[in-house]
Amino acid sequence: RFEDAWRTFMKNNPLPATHGRICYHPCEGGCSRVHVDDGVSIHSIERFLGDMAIEQNWHMPAPKIETGKKVLVIGAGPSGLTAAYHLRLQGHTVEIREAAPIAGGMMQFGIPAYRLPREVLAAEIARIESMGISITLNHRVEDLMAEKQEGQFDAVYLAIGAHIGKQVDIPARDAGKVLDAVSFLRETGMGEKPVLGRRVAVYGGGNTAMDAARTVKRMGVDEAMIIYRRDRDHMPAHSFEADEAEAEGVNIHWLRTIQDIEGSDFNVEIMEIGDDGRPRPTGRYETLAVDSLILALGQDVERGMLDRVPGLEFDRWGSLTVDENMMTGCEGLFAGGDMVPSDRTATIAVGHGKKAARCMGEWLQGKAVREGAAARENVKHLVDYDGLHLWYRTQADRQHEDALSPEQRNDFREVVHGLTEAQVRFEASRCFSCGNCFECDGCFGACPEGAITKLGKGEGYQVNHDLCTGCLACYNQCPCHAIEMQAVQQEVSLPAMAVRMEVR
Repeated sequence: RFEDAWRTFMKNNPLPATHGRICYHPCEGGCSRVHVDDGVSIHSIERFLGDMAIEQNWHMPAPKIETGKKVLVIGAGPSGLTAAYHLRLQGHTVEIREAAPIAGGMMQFGIPAYRLPREVLAAEIARIESMGISITLNHRVEDLMAEKQEGQFDAVYLAIGAHIGKQVDIPARDAGKVLDAVSFLRETGMGEKPVLGRRVAVYGGGNTAMDAARTVKRMGVDEAMIIYRRDRDHMPAHSFEADEAEAEGVNIHWLRTIQDIEGSDFNVEIMEIGDDGRPRPTGRYETLAVDSLILALGQDVERGMLDRVPGLEFDRWGSLTVDENMMTGCEGLFAGGDMVPSDRTATIAVGHGKKAARCMGEWLQGKAVREGAAARENVKHLVDYDGLHLWYRTQADRQHEDALSPEQRNDFREVVHGLTEAQVRFEASRCFSCGNCFECDGCFGACPEGAITKLGKGEGYQVNHDLCTGCLACYNQCPCHAIEMQAVQQEVSLPAMAVRMEVR
């Protein structure tokens, strides 16, 4: 039931083929399977279903009702696209305004094509548009409140993204070319090829720095290097990103910081990590030969359009503050993604878009937004590994995706390939179905009183509590802890307390 599985993903995330590639899948670290062998490869399954949806041209249905409400979304990145998608499912009219010539935000301009093929991203954006969502490109919003009033929008979602690279003041004399990583990745993402010289250094230690260095290497330079002031254990990038960069020939100079530049000579100071985990100078120096420097020191949000918006507040880092319902200090103006305090990842941005759409929907209907309560109502009973009743311990090793060898990574072809259908089926079967009945019939076979009735495939079971004696036979054998036993008062003279069985 591949399409049903895909539609289950689509209830939360309209970009499964994209996120199956770019998400760092922290959910897999919380998978109960890690206590037995390795977590289920959730992102690989998501990618497989997303790719199949593109191949089979599956679409989302139009909303059953039209509310007559209009919402303006600023920014066509992951957060803006997701908010627009969920708002449209609710029946609202949604328009997206995007300053760039292509939709996608940092997915389009910040993530290299060897990680995310552009045709995959384009196909998923086109599906969102096909739901009746309007995306206007090359449209930079200068006066937000005027635009809201002129378009007669009932609410606005801000998802501008962080597209301005941070700078650093380095004493330099006759320095070569200096770029910021965001601009560099944007240019290469648009098909441009900046002239960099033979030796290129990337200054920074985050995932963007790794992407920039790996992109530089694919452009045919003699030497691509990273200069970073901390060591591997204290870098913000994921460890596998550094591993892949080094495998592709990127030379990483750990514990180094640039002091000054004279021509192509970079004077760097050697650092050391103190007991507090922070780098500190040693007074020792070395010289590196570099033709071009790419700064990967983080990004800022352009806030010009917000100058005339009343009620907005910003934290000390310049992020726009929002309440628990994603609303800013200006009534009807919501925000999410990179411009609010949070981790700056596409996955967090998508989560913000989904949450904001839910809160905006309630606000547009004139209801009091109860985000905390609403979220709790939508969360199923959670069971961790210790709550399972695993009377079996199957050893089923995780399926791994094929990838190009480091020697083959000399262009922008996708590096990591997806799992096959057989691998995806096997990977899905590794799931313990924590807390959710998967109809193994164990309880049906274990009950000595015949109190459990099968209702048919996909329908679960029915319990006759008049026959149930609370012997726990069903509960103790249920591998996924889908059965709860609850003590209930009885009015009969037999036991003072009995047990009621509930199957989730």
